Amino acid sequence: MKLAFAALSVCLLSVTAAEAKTLCTVVADARTGELLEENGVCRTRVTPASTFKIPLAVMGYDAGFLSDITTPAIPFKEGYADWGGPEWQQTTDPTRWMKYSVVWYSQRITEALGVATLENYAAKFGYGNADFAGDPGKNNALERAWISSSLKISPVEQVAFLRNLVNRTLPVSTDAMDMTAAVLESSSTPNGWTVTGKTGSAFPRLADGTFDRAKGWGWFVGWAEKDGRTLVFARLNQDEQRHTVGGGVRARDELLEGWDMMVDALPAEAL
Repeated sequence: MKLAFAALSVCLLSVTAAEAKTLCTVVADARTGELLEENGVCRTRVTPASTFKIPLAVMGYDAGFLSDITTPAIPFKEGYADWGGPEWQQTTDPTRWMKYSVVWYSQRITEALGVATLENYAAKFGYGNADFAGDPGKNNALERAWISSSLKISPVEQVAFLRNLVNRTLPVSTDAMDMTAAVLESSSTPNGWTVTGKTGSAFPRLADGTFDRAKGWGWFVGWAEKDGRTLVFARLNQDEQRHTVGGGVRARDELLEGWDMMVDALPAEAL
C-alpha cells in the first residue's frame, strides 16, 4: 500500500508539474522589510505584464492623468486592443481598468506620460530595469514595453516596490498612492486576512519572435493585512502546457487558496 501510495503521489506531482510550476514565492514584512519567505528563483527579472498596472496607476495619479476611482472614463474606440473580450470593448475608468486588466487603458496612460516620464518614475521607484525601449525596431514602447518586452522585474523587486507603496514612501503624492490602493481588488481568506493585489499574464518569446504559449508566466503580487500586520508578497508561476485561463488568474487563485496555511507555517516570531 505504501508503495502504491508513493507511486500515486509521484504521478499526481508529475501532472501538476506538467500544468504549471511555481518559479518563486516571496513574502516580506511590510514594516521591517524582512523577507519571511523566499522560495525559488526570486531574483531573476521577467516581464511584469499586467502587474505593471500598479506602478502605472501611481504614475497616472501623481501626474494628474487619473483623478479618482472613476475618472477619467474613456470610451472604447475601434482600433483599441480588444482581445480581452466584451469587458474591454466599453467605456473604462480606473476601477474597471484594474478589475478587467484593460490593456488599451494602460496605453492611453503611457501615451499621455511618454517614455521619458515613465522611465523617470520607474527609476525613482526602483522598478526593475526601468527600461521602456520596447521591442527593438518596433517603435512600440508605449504600446507594450511592459508585456513580454523590454521592461523586466524580479519577484524580490516587486516586493520592494510594494512595500514602499504600502508604507506610502514612494517619491510621489500620498494621494496617488491612496488612490492606487483604492482601485485594486481585495479578497478575504478564511483566517481573516484581507489580500489586495494584481494579476499578470504573458508569454516568453521564441527565437523567431513569436510567443511560446505553452510556457506562459503567471504573476500575482500585492499585500495582505490582518490585525494591524501587513505582509507584501509576489508569486510567479510558469506553465508547462497551454491553458485557456490566464496564468495570472491561476496564480492568484492558488496563492489565495494556500495563503492561510503558508502564513501559519512561518516562524512564530515572524508574526
